[in-house]
Amino acid sequence: MSTGELISIEPEELQFPFELKKQISCSLQLTNKTDGYVAFKVKTTNPKKYCVRPNTGIVLPNSRSDVIVTMQAQKETPPDMQCKDKFLIQCVVASPGATTKDITAEMFNKESGNYVEEFKLRVVYTPPPRYPSPVREGSEEGSSPRGSISDNGAVNHLEYNAPSKDQLDGSYAEAQENSSEVKTLLSKLAEEKNSAILQNNKLLQELELLRRGSSKKHGGLSLLHVILVGLFGLLVGFFLKRT
Repeated sequence: MSTGELISIEPEELQFPFELKKQISCSLQLTNKTDGYVAFKVKTTNPKKYCVRPNTGIVLPNSRSDVIVTMQAQKETPPDMQCKDKFLIQCVVASPGATTKDITAEMFNKESGNYVEEFKLRVVYTPPPRYPSPVREGSEEGSSPRGSISDNGAVNHLEYNAPSKDQLDGSYAEAQENSSEVKTLLSKLAEEKNSAILQNNKLLQELELLRRGSSKKHGGLSLLHVILVGLFGLLVGFFLKRT
C-alpha cells in the first residue's frame, strides 16, 4: 500500500494477467484519510494502451473510491514479459461539497503553489490463471461418458443410444445357444470318462482272475496276456487324458 497525507492507494503496482488478444482489467482503491474532500487525477505514459475509469474524481471524507484500469487487447507478447508503462496519480485538497465537474487542470499545477500529492505505479505482467483441464472421455476405466465444454462455455452432452429390444433378445438367444452347446459337450466328456473308468475296473478284475488262474496252472502270466493287458491299459489312459 502507498500512503500519503491525503490518500492511501492499494495495490502498489498494477498487475495484469497477460493474455494475447484479450482485454484485461485491474482495480485501484483510493482511500481518503482526511476529513475533507480530495480530488484525484490519473495519468499514464501510454494513454492509447489503457482506459482509466474514472480518470478524475472526488473522494469523500474518510471514504474510498475505486478506479478501473483496462489494458487493450495486445497482438504480441512483450519480450521477457516486461512492461515499461507507468501511472501517475495526483491528489489535491478540494473545496467542501466539490464534484467531478469542479475539477480543473489548474488544481494540479504545482507552480501555482498548490500542494499536490503524487504516487507513481509501475505495470507488471503476470502469467494468466491456469484452469484444470477437463478429463478426457474414456480416460478412466469404467467411467461413464461425460459432456465436453466448448470454447464459448456451452456444455455439449454426449448422446447415449440404448440397445433396442430386438438386439437384447438376439443377444440373449445367442448366449442361451452357446450355453446349450457347452452343456452337451461337458455331458459327452463325462460319459466318456465314466465309460473309461468302468473299462479300467473291468480290466483290473480280469487281470486279477488271470493272475490267479495262471498262478495255479503255470505259476505266472503268458506273454500274450501281458501284451493284451498293456494295450488295453494304453487305450484307457488315452481316454482319460481326453477328459
